[in-house]
Formats: sequence, C-alpha cells, structure tokens
Amino acid sequence: MKGMEALSVLDIVQLQNVTMNDTALMREVVGALVSDATRQIEFLQKALERADTKECKRLAHSLVGASGNVGAASMAAVSSSIETYAAAGDIDLCRSSVNRLSVEVERLRAQAVSI
Repeated sequence: MKGMEALSVLDIVQLQNVTMNDTALMREVVGALVSDATRQIEFLQKALERADTKECKRLAHSLVGASGNVGAASMAAVSSSIETYAAAGDIDLCRSSVNRLSVEVERLRAQAVSI
C-alpha cells in the first residue's frame, strides 16, 4: 500500500458532483458511508476469524464501490487492497489492511466535520 498517504481522504469535488453540491446531502452521504464502513469492518473481522476469504473479498468489493463513488479515495484504495489480498487467499495481508481501513474510516469521519 505504498503511496496511500498521497491519496486524499475525501475528494470534495467528487462528493459535490454526486450530491449536486447540496451540503446537507454531502454530510448525510459521508455519514452513511462512515456508518456502513464501520459495520463492514466488523463483518470483515469476523470473516477473517473464520479465514473466509470469499466473504472478505465480497465485503471489500462493496466498500470499493461505495467509497469510490463519493470520493473517499484512500478508503477505496485500502478496500481494493483487501479485495486483492482476499482473492489471493492472504489472510495476514487482509488483516493488516482491515486495520488500515479502520484508520481510513476515522480519517474520513474527522474530515466530514469540515463539510
């Protein structure tokens, strides 16, 4: 995951585009993403406990789309890494990436207050 630091937490232009520049809707969309991602991380952790890479891949794929659509670039990149590692059956890399995803969700939560 080299270069992850260079990715923006939130591409505000993308978010404005998908919400038609409606500030209240931007807050709602980002809040929903943070809530959903927090739940998905719990599901990912449970799947990792079972070594269920198929479920990890499915959950990560969902997060890639959701975060990418609203401009949460770093979150999308980490989710994509989880999907790739899960497809390769690498539980250890999945686990470390899920930990990184938790950090990215918190970074997004912090950025959301400035919307």
